[in-house]
Amino acid sequence: MTLSRTDISDGLINELNAFEQLVRSLSQAELDSPSRCEGWTVGDVARHAIGGIADVTAGRLDGLGSPEVTAREVAERAGWTAEQLADECAQVTKTVAGLLGVFDDKSWEAPAGGGFDGTLGRGVEALWYDTWLHGDDIRHALGRPTELGNGLPAAMSHIEYSLGQQNWTGDVPALDDPNAFAFILAATGRVDSASFGANAPINLYA
Repeated sequence: MTLSRTDISDGLINELNAFEQLVRSLSQAELDSPSRCEGWTVGDVARHAIGGIADVTAGRLDGLGSPEVTAREVAERAGWTAEQLADECAQVTKTVAGLLGVFDDKSWEAPAGGGFDGTLGRGVEALWYDTWLHGDDIRHALGRPTELGNGLPAAMSHIEYSLGQQNWTGDVPALDDPNAFAFILAATGRVDSASFGANAPINLYA
C-alpha cells in the first residue's frame, strides 16, 4: 500500500490536531491511569508521542524510537499537566505544517535520516501512524471507544512496509477486513499474535 504525499501530510496534521484535543480533555487522574504500554501511564504515552514530534521538528533524530530516547521524552515532560502537553502539541503541529510546506518531491523521496530505514515520506507516514496508535492507547486505557478515523490506512501502510523490510512472509489484511485493527494490535505487540491466529510472529518490536 502506498499513500500519496498529500494524504500523508494532511493526515499527520489532522491526527496531531485530534491528539491535542484528546490530551486536552484528560483529567489528572486520567493522566495517571495505567496504559497497555508496559510501565507507562496515559500521561507517559502522551509525553512520548508529543516528545517524539518535538524531537523531529528540532532535528533530534538520532536514536528516535529507542528505549533511551523515549524514556528521555517522557522524563523531560514529567509532571506536566494535560494543558501543558496539549499546548506543546499545538505548537509542534504548527512547526510540522510549516516544514511539510517546504519539502519538494525530491526531498520527499530522499532518505529520512536519523537511522530510519526509509524515505522522508515514509518517515512522515510513521509519525502519523504512531500518533494515531498512541491516541488509541490512551482511549483504551480510559475505556473510551476506538476511533479508527483516517489513521487506519497509515497504520496498515507503515506496518506492511516494515514487515516487508523484515522479510515477513505472512498475509497483511486488506483495509476493509474486519480483522485489520486486530492485526495492527498484534503487529505492534499490544495483543499476542497467536490470539490473532497468525502462523508466524508479527510483532514489529520483538
